[in-house]
Amino acid sequence: MKSQLAMVIDSSKCIDCKGCMVACKVENNVPQGYWRNWIKTDEPDFSDPDWMKKRVTSHYQPGGCMHCDVPTCVEACPTGATYKDEATGAVKVNEELCIGCSSCVPACPYDARYKHPVKKIVDKCDYCESRRARGAVPTCVETCPTKARVFGDLKDPQSEAARVFAKNKTVQVINPVTDTRPNMYYIADTAPKQWPVEAKPPVPISLMKKAGVPLVWAFTGLNALAVLAMLGKQFVDRKDRVASEESSQTER
Repeated sequence: MKSQLAMVIDSSKCIDCKGCMVACKVENNVPQGYWRNWIKTDEPDFSDPDWMKKRVTSHYQPGGCMHCDVPTCVEACPTGATYKDEATGAVKVNEELCIGCSSCVPACPYDARYKHPVKKIVDKCDYCESRRARGAVPTCVETCPTKARVFGDLKDPQSEAARVFAKNKTVQVINPVTDTRPNMYYIADTAPKQWPVEAKPPVPISLMKKAGVPLVWAFTGLNALAVLAMLGKQFVDRKDRVASEESSQTER
């Protein structure tokens, strides 16, 4: 990678105002009921008789797509629509190649993806690519009133993120079974840590990409045929929808 965009977060500064979530939703036209980022909450265990001797305050953890070094979502994508950008290290979605099969959704340990209800394709955080194109930082970073989030290129020593990362001990939030080497780092410590799930790429897709199509037939038989038939249908439906939209625009 020529660079590696990342976020370094001091979750102790987060006040759960949810400004980052609202700003992201507005900036990226995220549909109602869906989010590209989130704030996890770690509450004291009030059932513990000694809870007052331990921690009596809540801890808030900002998060979003981790833009992992080993993204299991890329492995799960049958068309190459999901990929890791060689220039920036960001994990992106090519909307023209996405067929909306959603195979990548359960393949993400962080539940950072969703199927757009209108576009019928997968959507996720792209580090506000349109803002970065004009020299601005992601809107969640700019909006945060306590400056809990820092963004930049970890491979650029002059980047604010690289400087903060170099000066501080950091931790990552990782599922013990599926370590995707996330590029979201938390200063000192953070909570909660147990919420990421094991990645679950669809078996037929994984076999197809790892072993080649002929071997897939031998191992998965009709199950693989059914999956590929579904993908083909969705690809055709998407082409027809795009053609219909272009035709409507021409008539106007």
